[in-house]
Amino acid sequence: MELWVIATLAAAFFQTLRFMLHKVLSTTGLSTAGSTFARFAYAAPAALLVVSLYLWAQGMAPPELSLRFWGFALWGALGQILATMCVVALFRQRNFAVGITFKKTEVIQTALLAVVVLGERVSLAGWGAIGIGLIGVLLLSDAPGPGGLLRRIASRAVALGLGSGLLFAFSAVGYRGATLQIPSDDPLLRAGVTLVCVTLVQSAAMALWLRWREPGQLGAVWRARGRAIWLGLSSMAGSLGWFTAYTLQQAAYVQALGQVELIFSLMASVLFFRERVSRRELAGIGFLTLSILALVLAI
Repeated sequence: MELWVIATLAAAFFQTLRFMLHKVLSTTGLSTAGSTFARFAYAAPAALLVVSLYLWAQGMAPPELSLRFWGFALWGALGQILATMCVVALFRQRNFAVGITFKKTEVIQTALLAVVVLGERVSLAGWGAIGIGLIGVLLLSDAPGPGGLLRRIASRAVALGLGSGLLFAFSAVGYRGATLQIPSDDPLLRAGVTLVCVTLVQSAAMALWLRWREPGQLGAVWRARGRAIWLGLSSMAGSLGWFTAYTLQQAAYVQALGQVELIFSLMASVLFFRERVSRRELAGIGFLTLSILALVLAI
């Protein structure tokens, strides 16, 4: 089994664990921004320690980082911050499995971004896969009460879910671009250095934001450290997996394989959170999964 496959599967598992912890922390007095900050604040020191030990063990010096690297890294970091905030806010709207499924529309949105931004062609089979995915999104976005299709499309849950998918797509492109700018043949080194730089920037940026807009949240994040530290560790492990995969394979393929997270999240929703998934939601998840598989075949 290739390293990028192993790294992606591990990343999907740890990411599911991280979102589970996000959902738990969102009920302990942390705001959406506070929960997002906790992820980066507790991941950064762990990432710095792990990468420092790796460099020391390999007898290597930190690589030189270009302005192009920082451009891609900052692009990915900002996208990830905003995307994570969307997902945490989404958890307050719908259940865990459905929230993660909305987030996984990033694969479909990446294909659309490639058409608009890069001018790449999408085959007829690719557009068919996107259409199947749209059916799944509409099924998942069903809101009780009057309003029909318009109400479903215009709901807050749909906006947060699709927004997180779009921002995660931007983030994936930024991170892959950043790792490719590091002059090294060692995928773990490129992934680790990128992770350290990104998490440090994200922690500093979020701390300044919370100090300005939500000063009480900094103290709340510290008081929640007993749980938040596990959020940080799972975040570091998941991000290291994603970044390693991005150094070895195109982001679209990594994201496509990462859809195994749907299975992990559904198991977490039912077994851990004791949530019930309706038949309509299961149908939506099924359509979206079929869309993802079709899109992989069309690439």
